[in-house]
This record gives sequence, structure tokens and C-alpha cells, in this order.
Amino acid sequence: MEFLDLAPCSVAHGAVRLPGSKSISNRTLLLAALADGRTQVRGLLDSDDTRRMLEALQTLGVNWQQEGERDYVVDGVAGRFPVANAELFLGNAGTAFRPLTAALALMTGHYQLSGVARMHERPIGDLVDALRTLGAQIDYLGTPGFPPLAIKPWQNQHNEQPGLRTSVRGDVSSQFLTALLMALPLSREDTLIEVAGELISKPYIEITLNLMRRFGMQVERRGWSEFHLPAQQIYSSPGTIHVEGDASSASYFLAAGALGGGPVRVEGVGRDSIQGDIKFADTLAQMGALIALGEDWIEATGPRVAQGAKLRAIDADLNHIPDAAMTIAVLALFADGTTTIRNVASWRVKETDRLSAMATELRKVGAVVEEGADYLRITPPAQLTPDAVIDTYDDHRMAMCFSLVALGGTPIRINDPKCVSKTFPEYFDVLATIAR
Repeated sequence: MEFLDLAPCSVAHGAVRLPGSKSISNRTLLLAALADGRTQVRGLLDSDDTRRMLEALQTLGVNWQQEGERDYVVDGVAGRFPVANAELFLGNAGTAFRPLTAALALMTGHYQLSGVARMHERPIGDLVDALRTLGAQIDYLGTPGFPPLAIKPWQNQHNEQPGLRTSVRGDVSSQFLTALLMALPLSREDTLIEVAGELISKPYIEITLNLMRRFGMQVERRGWSEFHLPAQQIYSSPGTIHVEGDASSASYFLAAGALGGGPVRVEGVGRDSIQGDIKFADTLAQMGALIALGEDWIEATGPRVAQGAKLRAIDADLNHIPDAAMTIAVLALFADGTTTIRNVASWRVKETDRLSAMATELRKVGAVVEEGADYLRITPPAQLTPDAVIDTYDDHRMAMCFSLVALGGTPIRINDPKCVSKTFPEYFDVLATIAR
């Protein structure tokens, strides 16, 4: 197995230009493909997940061209993919698999969707059930409730009242609701989506609704329990759309600024971001870091207290920033007491079971960790265990957040460092530019 040894360092300062947001990139690609007209997509993330989406769209007959390092032109198909019989391999890209499942389920072709072994362990049954209510013909090719899937032509299932109506659970993954929202305009029907239970990760739904508006689609949100899509809408190209820098990736560098004195500035995302993960900066401020925000940047500086002082321990519900919450779990190693991260059950259905994985790897560096069904309670050791070997579970965020241990002056080994290619292939090189 490949590994990367990170030498201890204690100072971090400088500026980082962020790669594009994964969540925004793949949503934008799909909406541009489904829209009427040509869309110029500026600043697209270059990663495994976006490559999977681009490959899938090409297989489905969508014409796109790359113009420059991060810029693309996508010719929309006005709601219907030209290819009606295709097999798609989507790796471990949930932001591609879930929305494509919903979009293809409302079309007239035959499709098979598969991924890596971990993708076949990530639940999709709630989305499939919601689509079947609408007349989708979806079969499981393996374990019921999980990919891979076979999709047959849609058989429009009208309800007793005019239009379409369906329901989806909100407490497993917000990607299920995102997939339905993005796909249901393809039906050209008046549609109502009900959310059963508490909706998690609401900021990711805000990203979806914001991007849909940019492509001309108006959705009426009734609290967080109902979403109404009027009939006969069609996506239309906005002409040009710019992808924000990735706010989840920003968390590692802002955390580095807090640990290494700073200031560390991330560029490409700022106070007007549509991404919920910019709220990570608020949580970092609660732990004692000094935060400054501009229109297109965020900056973090370590606490201005006596040398050697620690971050403050917190007890926080981080359901709204599940990805960036992993960074808080590692920062807990440098806090002045026990930190509790609550309401992150969605960690269990991500690229790996992140609750279990984080608990296991935090213990390797000496932390005392209590793992609950939807929380972690982390008590740091008096001294971190040096030269711990961190397993990353083919999960990019495990590798990136544990790299911060080195900034606490403790050497650490990261196994399978190339897993960061899912969202940030150059991560370790960029980190080296600010860490001393």
C-alpha cells in the first residue's frame, strides 16, 4: 500500500486558491446537460467524481468540450438524453449516482448503473421507493436497497389528483431529495414532494434550489416538509455559470491557520457563498480562532493567547456541516477538554462509515473516543502518539483531515494518500505551501 509520511510542523500561513466545489460541480454539469441551450461552466472541479459525471453524460449522448484547465462548454439536450440504452459506471460518486438514477428513471430508456464495492454498500432504497411511487421501473441487481440498479422506461403513475406526488425520507441522505428535485421537472407534471421525518443537511438542499433557480426552475419550498414544482417547466441555460471554491476543502486550511498561528486565507469562497460548509468558520471561531470574511475569501488566525494555549472544546450539533464536521473531530485533539460532535448519523452512509472510521483512527493518536449512533465524544491525550499509521478507507476526507495532526508537531503516516483525488488531487502539495 502506498503511504505518505508527514513531518511535524507548527507554523501555517499563506493563501490557498480552492478547487471548485464537488457538490456544485456535479449538480451544475447535470443541470447544464438537461437544459435547453449551451452552458459555459467556469471553474469546474477536476476530480474523480466530476470525471465520472462527465463520462456518464458523454455515454448518454451529451456533447461537452473542455476549454482551458477548469472551463467546459456543455450542449444541453432539453430534457431527454439522446442515448436510450447504456451502462454507466460511477465509481463512488454519490453526487453522480443519486441524481442520475432519478433523472434516468423518468426517461424512456434502459440503463444500468453500478459503482465500486463501497457504492454498492451505500443505501439508495429510499430514493428508489420514492421514484417507484411515480411509476419508475427500477430493479436491484444485487442486494435490495443498494446499487447496482437496472432502470426501465418510465410508466407515468398519476395519483388520484392531477399531477404527481411522492414522499422521501429526510433523515438518511439529503442527496435523495436533491435527486428528486433535480429530476422531477423532466416529468413536465405538477409535482409535490413530501419529506418524511427530519431533513438533514439542509444547506445542501439550499445549494440544489439555488442552482435550479439559475437554470430557470422555480421551486416552492413549504418549510422543509414539502416542495412544490409547477408543471411544464423546462431547464434553460443561464449562458455562463461559475463554480464556487469548495467550502468543505476550505475547512482543512482554515483549521491549519487555527493550529499553526496563521493567518491562512482561502480564496474562491466567501461571505456570499451558497454552500453551507462556510459555517465551519463559525464553529472554528467558537473554538477560539479569529475569523475574517470577504466577498471571495475567508481567513483564519490562531487564538491570540499565550503561546502553547489550546483551542476550546465544544459541544455542538453539526448536522448542517457533516463533511466539515470531520475536521472539527481532528481539531478536538488540540482542545482544552472533551469535544462532542452531535447529530452526524449521515456519516455512516458516506464514502465509508465515518463515525466508526473516525473513532478508530482518533484512538490511534491517543484520544479517548466514545462512539454513539449519531455522535462522537473526543477527549484528547496529554500528548499525541507519534508516528501513528492512519488508514483512510478509500475516503478522501479521512486523509485530508488527519493530515492536520502533523501541524500539532506530531509526525504521522497517511495510508493510500491518493484517495484525495476524489475531490482534491493536489491537496498534499497545496498543504505543503502553507505548512512550515
